[in-house]
Amino acid sequence: MLHRRTLGALALGAVTVFAACDDDDPIDAEVGTIVEVAAEAGQFNTLLTAATAAGLDDELADESAQLTVFAPTDAAFAALPAGTLDALLADTDALADVLLYHVVAGEQDAGAVLGQSFIETLNGQFIVVGESGGQPTASGAVIITTDIEASNGIIHVIDAVMVPETRNIVEIASQDGFNTLAAAVTTAGLAGTLSDADADFTVFAPTDAAFAALPAGTLDALLMDPSALADILLYHTVEGRVFSDAVVGLTSVETVQGASAPISVAGGTVTIDGATLVATDVQATNGVIHVIDAVITP
Repeated sequence: MLHRRTLGALALGAVTVFAACDDDDPIDAEVGTIVEVAAEAGQFNTLLTAATAAGLDDELADESAQLTVFAPTDAAFAALPAGTLDALLADTDALADVLLYHVVAGEQDAGAVLGQSFIETLNGQFIVVGESGGQPTASGAVIITTDIEASNGIIHVIDAVMVPETRNIVEIASQDGFNTLAAAVTTAGLAGTLSDADADFTVFAPTDAAFAALPAGTLDALLMDPSALADILLYHTVEGRVFSDAVVGLTSVETVQGASAPISVAGGTVTIDGATLVATDVQATNGVIHVIDAVITP
């Protein structure tokens, strides 16, 4: 079975097929595996080479599995920045992570994902389903062909390679401008927990401005009291990945700190315990981050 965890596609107005056929042509009842169908199509040579290099070709040909594959074309791989493909082929673990971000457990046809915003992949991260110029997209890649049947699943064709995030929550906080939060997490002794590759968290992350808006002396006092600081930070943390589409349907979330944080939705504005969500769904290898404009307290 494929390792790690779980892609899908949107219904298109018309489904493109690999080759046209006359009405008089016989219909072949034999349908090959995902690997065989991709090989016969002729436009997925790089994908198949990458799957072999990553040791995933046998799994994609497994008749006992049912999978959904978002298949980048050869042109999609060729459009990657110079040196990217060669680097991936030289690092099979990283290559496997990228490829598994294109695979979902189970068969999902185009219609099955129309109502989904986020779809879990076997990489563990989620595809973001959207739209661009009237065309459906999967994590920014345009879905150009759907519902290509195989004996062990279904293929949807995309025009770009989807690249998953490679940083954990702490690394994103440290590198993407959440300096006060990153420092607080370290001081509170939570860096190891929020870096854990085997755990998933949702973090409501206050900006540096949010920390600066605390009453004078509050942050300094918290930094001198790691236990109290940890209590505050864990009130910003929820177990599991709770994406924005789920957040707006909740009235509260149970935090790792133990208390429930109330959620309110009004006029398109979402708040958690009074703090406004100003950015959402920043994915990490071990969770998801929603940015908030205030520090919340249990």
